[in-house]
Amino acid sequence: MERTNTRLKTGLPGTLLTLLLTAMPFVSWAQVDKPFVSEVWSPDNGDGTYKNPIIHADYSDPDICRAGDDFYMTSSSFNSVPALPILHSTDLVNWELVNYAVKDFPGSYYDVPQHGNGVWAPCLRYHDGMFYIYWGDPDQGIYMVQTEDPRGEWSSPILVKKAYGNIDPSPLWDDDGKVYMVHAFAHSRAGVKSLLQVVELSQDGSQILDKGKIVFDGHQDHPTIEGPKFYKRNGYYYIFAPAGGVPVGWQLILRSKNIYGPYEEKIVLAQGSTPINGPHQGGWVSLDSGEDWFVHFQDKGAYGRIVHLQPVEWIADWPVMGYDPDGDGTGEPFLVHRKPTLPKSRVMNPVDTDEFNNDQLGLQWQWNASPQPGWYSLTARPGSLKLQSQLLPEGAGNLWMMPSLLLQKFPAESFTNVVKMDVNNLREKEESGLVVFGLDYASIVVKEKSGGWSIEQRVCKDADKNLSEKTLKSASIDQSTVWLKVEVKPGGICSFAYSTDGQSFNTIGEPFVAREGKWVGAKTGLYSRKSSATGIGGYSLIDWFHVQK
Repeated sequence: MERTNTRLKTGLPGTLLTLLLTAMPFVSWAQVDKPFVSEVWSPDNGDGTYKNPIIHADYSDPDICRAGDDFYMTSSSFNSVPALPILHSTDLVNWELVNYAVKDFPGSYYDVPQHGNGVWAPCLRYHDGMFYIYWGDPDQGIYMVQTEDPRGEWSSPILVKKAYGNIDPSPLWDDDGKVYMVHAFAHSRAGVKSLLQVVELSQDGSQILDKGKIVFDGHQDHPTIEGPKFYKRNGYYYIFAPAGGVPVGWQLILRSKNIYGPYEEKIVLAQGSTPINGPHQGGWVSLDSGEDWFVHFQDKGAYGRIVHLQPVEWIADWPVMGYDPDGDGTGEPFLVHRKPTLPKSRVMNPVDTDEFNNDQLGLQWQWNASPQPGWYSLTARPGSLKLQSQLLPEGAGNLWMMPSLLLQKFPAESFTNVVKMDVNNLREKEESGLVVFGLDYASIVVKEKSGGWSIEQRVCKDADKNLSEKTLKSASIDQSTVWLKVEVKPGGICSFAYSTDGQSFNTIGEPFVAREGKWVGAKTGLYSRKSSATGIGGYSLIDWFHVQK
């Protein structure tokens, strides 16, 4: 059923909102604004417990930090722009998406989709009133941005270390005022892997001071060790690092009294008897209550690397994560646990649905490459997204290398996307549609044909190999307003349908099994495609994009 737009941003009916603002003119929009609560996934059980994952979306390689009563999280973003999402929580269970640290990149590198490249595993730190994010670009080096307000503007990226294949950096401000950084290596670029190196940084953390020293070699027992996080506790230097590979690995802890080692080693979290494969790579925080917690990911194929939360108990200066049934010091993940002991908590989730009522895109949206002027407008037709048709890049046989795909993450194991659009302004042979995007992708598309429109369901296998799309089914419609729908079921099984009245939907084509992208989960989203390089392109108007059960 079609929803109205009277809720605006607040989640309140329009009439009630008007009464509130009239009766209490001093109340700001921020004060009446309610946090977003998703229809399709929430980890808060409402009884003092939570369920994992705390975020059923592809916030891969997560890291967190604490600043007073607030917690912040970031994650890898690879080719997507804006980059480095900033999430906020007050209870470590309920998270909201509040910003991006990098709105766009200087230069032209990201003007072309950099699938599998770009922004790899970041590290988020809060030190002396300043927030820092370090990350590795495997083809350019290690970068850093900083801010005093994570919800505000961040600095332009600073190249801390120019290097090929240096990834996964993590800084440490030591007690004597020195600053260090540990990082890993990408074999695809550096020719080596399973090694961790420590380098010294300048006081402001903006440049390296030496060539560094290899402090751990994981080839024998901990292959593919990467994603290190640097900490200090009780006189020990700790490196928290995943090993064994993304889908099946374990969480390793290294510790030493000397920052350059030698380091003792211990596996503290593994799958065990649980269904949570490869529970590793993330961040640790300590609370005033004395509790400790660890955020990590689980690789779930087409759903991406989803985020889990585990309690941590320190025993003999080793952290034990999750539940340790046999007492050997290696825990396994909890599926349900009591919430952290924290003073503030409210149910909220990363935003997914968009009514397009604001003059800026919602934070759930990322482009396939750096956005360019003229791609879209939210002011040309207030209340709608005007999506201008764009030409495929020269030589592109499908949508894989199309920069102007507007995408968001899968938000749950099961969900439905419904889009209301008007295609009356598409030009001859132009098209606009709803896509499930990955190495394989499928779409439901409205195409202009001789003054009418055709609904088509398409599939593209091995899109990264530039193979062509195949149209599985088509149907004609005689009106420009149309509703497009994709229903995603467990296993990433997608079914497509369309409607001309918003009530009754017609299934079209065949079920499609979603597939992940390059180091990212599958995504859903929108596009408008131009048919010719000559002439002014048309556009579609997207009234809303709903994410529902």
